Amino acid sequence: MIVNPDDLSCQELVELVTEYLEGTLSSPERARFEMHLCYCEPCRVYLRQMRETLRLAGRLSEEAVPSAGREALLRAFRGWKRSSGGPG
Repeated sequence: MIVNPDDLSCQELVELVTEYLEGTLSSPERARFEMHLCYCEPCRVYLRQMRETLRLAGRLSEEAVPSAGREALLRAFRGWKRSSGGPG
């Protein structure tokens, strides 16, 4: 298999997916992103999952989350920040 040095890796695609969905990638980076999608089914699945997650999450309001669930999420994120070395 011949590898093109301009090809985007799956890891790079994952790192760029937010910018892609927000439309902030440069034209060359967007072209590399979309070329990768042409031949990588797992990344196409990932992109569909991210779009669906954003679509569904966009429907939620803070008030729609039960207080127990909200508190559990806040505890989880606080714990994650501490374990990742971030401020917390």
